[in-house]
Amino acid sequence: MTTDRKPNILFLVADDQRFDTIHAGGNNQIMTPVLDRLSERGVCFGTTYITGGITPAVCVPSRACIHTGAHTLNASADRHLNQWPGLMTINPECAIMPQVMRESGYYTFATGKWHNDRQSFIRSFCDGAKIFFGGMSDHLQVPVYDFDPSGEYRKETKYMGQSFSTDLFADAAVKFIEDYDRDQPFFLYVAFTSPHDPRTAPQEFTEKYDPADIELPANFMEKHPFDNGEMTVRDELLEPFPRDPDSVRRHIADYYAMITHMDDRIGQILEALRVKGELDNTIIVYTADHGLALGQHGLMGKQNLYDHSIRIPLLMSGPGLPQNVRIDQVTCQFDIFPTLCDLAGIPIPATVDGQSLLPLIQGEKSGIHDSVFAVYKDLQRMVCDGEWKLIRYYRPEEHNYGSDRIQLFNIKEDPAEISDLSGDPRFAGHIQRLAAELSSWQQRMCDPWAYRPVMPPAGQPQKGQWGNWND
Repeated sequence: MTTDRKPNILFLVADDQRFDTIHAGGNNQIMTPVLDRLSERGVCFGTTYITGGITPAVCVPSRACIHTGAHTLNASADRHLNQWPGLMTINPECAIMPQVMRESGYYTFATGKWHNDRQSFIRSFCDGAKIFFGGMSDHLQVPVYDFDPSGEYRKETKYMGQSFSTDLFADAAVKFIEDYDRDQPFFLYVAFTSPHDPRTAPQEFTEKYDPADIELPANFMEKHPFDNGEMTVRDELLEPFPRDPDSVRRHIADYYAMITHMDDRIGQILEALRVKGELDNTIIVYTADHGLALGQHGLMGKQNLYDHSIRIPLLMSGPGLPQNVRIDQVTCQFDIFPTLCDLAGIPIPATVDGQSLLPLIQGEKSGIHDSVFAVYKDLQRMVCDGEWKLIRYYRPEEHNYGSDRIQLFNIKEDPAEISDLSGDPRFAGHIQRLAAELSSWQQRMCDPWAYRPVMPPAGQPQKGQWGNWND
């Protein structure tokens, strides 16, 4: 290995993992010793947002956001809200992270989930193994492909993986590291399908969590207080209404077991790097596509814009990065790509919306984003400045679901988003300021719903008129 070689990159992505599910981040109920050590040897970003989803399968646009460094509304080839054609396809005008790495001299290898179009995958990767083109599956029967240099990936070449998905993908990554003998740096992309349901972790991990010992979140509710437009989407039907506390504890226990299993297998990948002598020459990124409610606000899924569903873990370690640093300033999912470009000495493509986090990491800037913005279909919009957060809900004229209303939260004082302050006249100034920011952003982004006013019609029912959260 030459000393002037670019650093390797190991990019690890979890599926459905919420921001607050790492022990080192303050969750004393979960066991994540490997991710804890990764936090200690690098940078932990405590307030990283995704930019939302334009389909109930939020993982599709959020992964496009990761790969392109572009906002959800720019990352997909078709931004027609709710309509499937084109939504899986990454915008062909956007640079794609693994493709940029490949063109910059990296040997790119992928294993696990790719829930975007295959043409983007084909352009991006030199190699791969145990590739899953899909959204979800039984963890013990994952339909996968071996890497096909022709790019055809014919249906008859697909087969079922012979082990649990987490083991399947981790083993493929370990084998790649063990066998790697090229002079060029590698970009290793490992996309787990855990902790996405069905949450059926191996017994040795489920035994670590007794549902009776699980604490309910502070914002647990039996039902959401109003129709957010997605009350009957698949994820919300995984648990009957009203939500039962014991059932939610079981869901959380199973969720934690899946994460602990994944944590253990990530340890095997890192050990393979150490044995190979590449650990200190590898930038490691750990993140997720989005979060998950699991009983918070009476919801089970991720089809909403509360923090539990749009904040994700983000850890970075390796060459050029300090150790044992926590950054709580607001960052965004689309910042990962430009940060890796900076670390690898690669020009940041013009199509990237995000910003490199290096100036923040190195103390050259006190913040990167004044505000972040997120969307969910034609039903919800959000703006957050790190202290105040406004969510706008819509009721499309052509539908009989959704609500025409807003919510306002002070997330510094109320991180669980329990107290909606939108009906309190003392905070009208914050509403007006955030509404103006959101409206301006929608116009700049050519949001298909920019024509809808951010402020609902006068006289909309606010919190004081429809009762407290727990009514």
